[in-house]
Amino acid sequence: MTTILIKNAEIVTMNRKSEIITGDILIENDRITAIGPDLDPAQVDKIIDATNRTVIPGFVQTHIHLCQTLFRGKGDDLELMDWLKKRIWPLEASHDEESIYYSALLGIGELIQSGTTTIVDMETVHHTDFAFQAIASSGIRALSGKVMMDKGDEVPYALREKTADSLQQSVDLLEKWHGYDDGRIQYAFSPRFVISCTEELLREVRSLSEQYQVKVHTHASENLGEIEIVQAETGMRNVVYLDHLGLANERLILAHCIWLDEEEKRIIHERGVHVSHCPGSNLKLASGIAETPEMLKMDISVSLGADGAPCNNNLDMFNEMRLAALIQKPIHGPTAMNAQTVFRMATIGGARAVGMEKEIGSIEVGKKADLAILDLVNFHTYPSFDVDPISRIVYSATRADVETTIINGRIVMENRIMRTIDKDIVLPEANRSIQRLLKRSNLR
Repeated sequence: MTTILIKNAEIVTMNRKSEIITGDILIENDRITAIGPDLDPAQVDKIIDATNRTVIPGFVQTHIHLCQTLFRGKGDDLELMDWLKKRIWPLEASHDEESIYYSALLGIGELIQSGTTTIVDMETVHHTDFAFQAIASSGIRALSGKVMMDKGDEVPYALREKTADSLQQSVDLLEKWHGYDDGRIQYAFSPRFVISCTEELLREVRSLSEQYQVKVHTHASENLGEIEIVQAETGMRNVVYLDHLGLANERLILAHCIWLDEEEKRIIHERGVHVSHCPGSNLKLASGIAETPEMLKMDISVSLGADGAPCNNNLDMFNEMRLAALIQKPIHGPTAMNAQTVFRMATIGGARAVGMEKEIGSIEVGKKADLAILDLVNFHTYPSFDVDPISRIVYSATRADVETTIINGRIVMENRIMRTIDKDIVLPEANRSIQRLLKRSNLR
């Protein structure tokens, strides 16, 4: 058994009482086994002195594309459909096994450095096994799946799938990786969006999700042009169509949901569908601003995600929290989306979305040890006297303030030094990989 004792920390628990306490945290193997003042350090394998440090639950990002991290800077200043057709799909079609692997490691390194411990990830059509290998070795907690695309005349040939192949490959990956490392890795069926999926595929995904009791992760109502296409093809809006197919339930995670009508909001609320709000991506692609305050008032499950590197261009939860709060205030007033609301979306709200609110998302005895230790002793976070710690985190802190990240009781970054990913290998390999993809896709 491995034991870690974190001493003298300011602990932002995010428990039901939203308690902020000063004390110690004892970790035994992958779990938090004690929280309190002056815990006995006897027979502990490692002691972390967290004096003048703040410990928070690891962030849970509910919409990420690790396969796109290599494309950072390659999709700037485009709206969604042009961004997909002119940049992202050609680059995804050019991926090989190594490029997927290093794209995933590059993204995971950034996520861990900024305090994210759990992600919901959507890969591309091919080579997803290599993304899972990167997830496995890095130590991050993830729900991931290969993207499913069995429809679309403008989709590159290399991304076009036969329905049966897409389903079988997804099941094969699920049976190999779902539950890996005592459940640290889980599978999520990942049809890209209604435009690129046949009704047959979506109905089968519904059945398989029920059979295996796993999540479905897709995009919906991100862009007005996308909605027009879906209505023209199905006669229904996105969420209504997904509900018609039986997909709208508590296992469904919908990324974006910017342009919802009242019927769609009602369906999402009544069916227990989870919404992943991606403010950075939505602004950069000029898609719009989601009505998150209204959704939260309806008790819709809303969490946060950075989306992919080429539509953001970072994977930083501090950036997403700040944007999620600020973009609503000119519309709904200065009290809308306060720091506590946004921080809850980034932690226990994300845990709720992935069905793990009893395991992660807060610092409580019995939960998984997924934590980030912040150094908030700096010019940009002071004065600290009589300032709400959560306000300091949401409005003042940056990812550079993350000092140590622990996932599943394992230290994956300590004193800002990565322990599970070799930066000196990944960065050069990322450059070599994107050079191959640009040449292969004729986009250079």
